[in-house]
Amino acid sequence: MPFADELIGDHTAKSLIEAVAAVAPGAPLAALRTAAGELATRSLRERSDLLRDALLRDLPGDYDAFARTIRAAKTGELPFSGWLIWPVTGAIAAKAVDGGGVDAFDDAMAVLAELTSRLTSEFAIRVLLDHDVDRALAAVLTWVASPDEHVRRLASEGTRPFLPWAKRVPALLARPRATLPVINALYRDESEYVRRSVANHLNDLSRQQPDLVVETAAAWLSEPDEHTARLVRNGLRTLVKKGHPGALGLLGFAHVDGIDVVGPTLAETRVPFGGTAGFTATITNTAAEPATLAIDYIVHHMKANGDQRGKTFKLTTMTLAPGERRELSRKHSFREITTRRYYPGAHAIELQINGVASGRGEFTLVAAD
Repeated sequence: MPFADELIGDHTAKSLIEAVAAVAPGAPLAALRTAAGELATRSLRERSDLLRDALLRDLPGDYDAFARTIRAAKTGELPFSGWLIWPVTGAIAAKAVDGGGVDAFDDAMAVLAELTSRLTSEFAIRVLLDHDVDRALAAVLTWVASPDEHVRRLASEGTRPFLPWAKRVPALLARPRATLPVINALYRDESEYVRRSVANHLNDLSRQQPDLVVETAAAWLSEPDEHTARLVRNGLRTLVKKGHPGALGLLGFAHVDGIDVVGPTLAETRVPFGGTAGFTATITNTAAEPATLAIDYIVHHMKANGDQRGKTFKLTTMTLAPGERRELSRKHSFREITTRRYYPGAHAIELQINGVASGRGEFTLVAAD
């Protein structure tokens, strides 16, 4: 992923200043000019917030005046797209809820829909959802019929329960069925861009409401199009990793008897930091019927407190004929990554077949000298 200054840097602030100055020539934009020099030490989210707050200080009028300026910049001659849209949409939302009233709220929802194709309004909409979830969702439900795929995608993405980089909306977490009308309307959308968002939305819901998600996915599969099966697989991915029986059964990976597993057998019992833990396993179908299998593996990592915590990784899916045997192998890397910290000590690898754990291979992760 690019560094923060490649996304929101002084060049972003300069473009924003130029676009606003062109349509508000009397505004000195002193706060934005100051903020442009204060971005370097901040995270991406902090940079967006800094420019948002500066824009609000530089344009201190009421909501209507502020929105007119933003719309004028949107239709002006200078570029008004890319990462500068994040602080702009944040400012629109903040202005609307800060004493703007219902007319301002409704107009802000419209502005977010107008701007979303220029980057995304998915973060800003959370402010409006948090302020009045029912009013915001009423507007969102009109977006699902928009001819613009970006607006339809905003309807799903902006209302995700656990949208990355975004603030949580307690009302959405407390009412998991509230967004079902949105994704029910979009799961057969013609745009893959929209469908990916729907799958991620469904996956978000599975973190707290697994049975509701399986129920929803089953309904979609009863009225599918050519993309529905793939969307559902993506939307159920976390439940599959967790071995949820309903999700596995819906995807055709029901519990089967007669599966013989040898392994996982580890290539080494000591693995250095930065190295790989290789393992093999043999799967045999001893039953009289074919067996469709979802095979994952769980790495049990040592944590700082001395306990182990498992993380599931996709291995493969397969259908074994009666008597068929298949050999599997995988190398799991322990190279340094920013999203996980490794601790030396006892680790293990375990297979998971159609949600059922099988076999366990122990090894020690060894710190570098």
